[in-house]
Amino acid sequence: MTYRAELIGGHLALDLVNTVAWRLDPGRTVDRFTELSNVERWLLAAGVITDGGVVTRRLRDDLVAARDIAYDVLASLAIGDRPARAAIDALHGLVSEVVRSASVEVGPFGWRADDPGGVVRLAVWRLFEDEDLGRLRQCGDDGCGWLFLDRSKNGSRRWCSSADCGNRARARRHYQRARDESTA
Repeated sequence: MTYRAELIGGHLALDLVNTVAWRLDPGRTVDRFTELSNVERWLLAAGVITDGGVVTRRLRDDLVAARDIAYDVLASLAIGDRPARAAIDALHGLVSEVVRSASVEVGPFGWRADDPGGVVRLAVWRLFEDEDLGRLRQCGDDGCGWLFLDRSKNGSRRWCSSADCGNRARARRHYQRARDESTA
């Protein structure tokens, strides 16, 4: 089955983190970046590149490292915990490295990277700089682990995808109610 990138995080950095499916269920965890073709599909879907053929093992390894560093900090924040000092230090190293290698654009002012890995690492930095991380959430499904920005007015979004994890949860509740009624 061909991998289709799911961009539901509300930010490029969160969509990167979400390239690991079922992160909280070790028996089902799937790293979508094990194949270079999947990395290319994700980069195209996310708008980081416009044509294929630029994905190398080195780029994949760079993206996986950025993904893992970002996840270590973001997952803690999403559930209201304080990230470990080592995770913060790794994030600092990631941001420092990308800023050193980025160029500055004047009109409009901003940092620019010339390579896809740099673009994604800058996105990780921008997530921390520009977004309200008080709106950062982890999917309510016990095994999912995907992260997203809850942009709903009342801050009540619970699922990475209502059609996926949300639907599974509703089906489980319905099955449980039906089962309870039949045994009563």
